Amino acid sequence: MTVEEFEEFYAQAVARLTGQLYVMTGDLQEAQDVVQEAFVKAWVRRGRLERDGQPEAWIRTVAWRLAVSRWRFRRRSADAWGRGSGVADHVAPPDPDHVVLVDALRELPAQQRRTLTLHYLCDLTVEQIAGETGLSASTIKTHLVRGRVALAHRLQDPRMEEAPDV
Repeated sequence: MTVEEFEEFYAQAVARLTGQLYVMTGDLQEAQDVVQEAFVKAWVRRGRLERDGQPEAWIRTVAWRLAVSRWRFRRRSADAWGRGSGVADHVAPPDPDHVVLVDALRELPAQQRRTLTLHYLCDLTVEQIAGETGLSASTIKTHLVRGRVALAHRLQDPRMEEAPDV
């Protein structure tokens, strides 16, 4: 089958095959996808399709098998999610202290937040942070100091009062 013959076959058969697969699958988008994929596979085998004499039947069969494979994959995925999701029926609410900390971190300038994260969560040294960010060690130290001060200010508990001088 020449390129022109294949193009002509495609133009004549694609709508019909898509309609057939739509009826078989009940999903127009799925039918369009599997028919297109079957035509891609047919392109490589166009010489054999002509010899076999039933290219439309071959494409319909391949498209149907692709649809079934996709359906099985989705079904197995859904079953796996249902079985192994590991999600508890009840999820405890976040710790209020955690929520306050996250909100306070969000209020910091991005570079201070990044520096504090790299230092305290990733356990990087000032020199390692400087190497990763391209900033000088003194700038990293400045970000750390300013970030800690800003966090301390934001995390102050307004219910706590200073103890009176005795």
